Amino acid sequence: MHVKNNINQGRFYIQGLRSFKDSLPKDVKKILDKRGHIYSEILSRWNYLVGKEMSKISFPKTFKPSLKNGPGTLIISVQRGNEVEIEYSKNIIIKKINNYFGYNILDNIRIKTFNTFVKSINNKKIFISQKSEKKIANSLKEIKNEKIKKSLIQLLKAIKK
Repeated sequence: MHVKNNINQGRFYIQGLRSFKDSLPKDVKKILDKRGHIYSEILSRWNYLVGKEMSKISFPKTFKPSLKNGPGTLIISVQRGNEVEIEYSKNIIIKKINNYFGYNILDNIRIKTFNTFVKSINNKKIFISQKSEKKIANSLKEIKNEKIKKSLIQLLKAIKK
């Protein structure tokens, strides 16, 4: 084995080969060390993990791992008015996610509410907050072409429905 002097790489290598982790960029290593793969997996499998009904009214916002590789906390954004349903389902969601991964990843779920309306287009959710809606309305006033202005207002109304 040869010893390298480069601190960014692993200490030992065989015949010029590196481990996969050593070949990744520093930013990616930080995400993997912070268990970022867990959040991305939860995000991509959210419909499967919680079911269609709960996925329509909520989505995972962030995952905060504990400092000592213990179970972490998942923060879920929930549409205002549906907090009680998610609150009663916290333990079920935790069990489903822990069973999916095969070990205890979560021990707590925190709920954050949002005041937006959600429109699904081609199975993709669109979230527009009231603040963004006001900004869009103000920028529509500045458009000089009346036809474009009217069609954009109709589009905004269609998304709201």
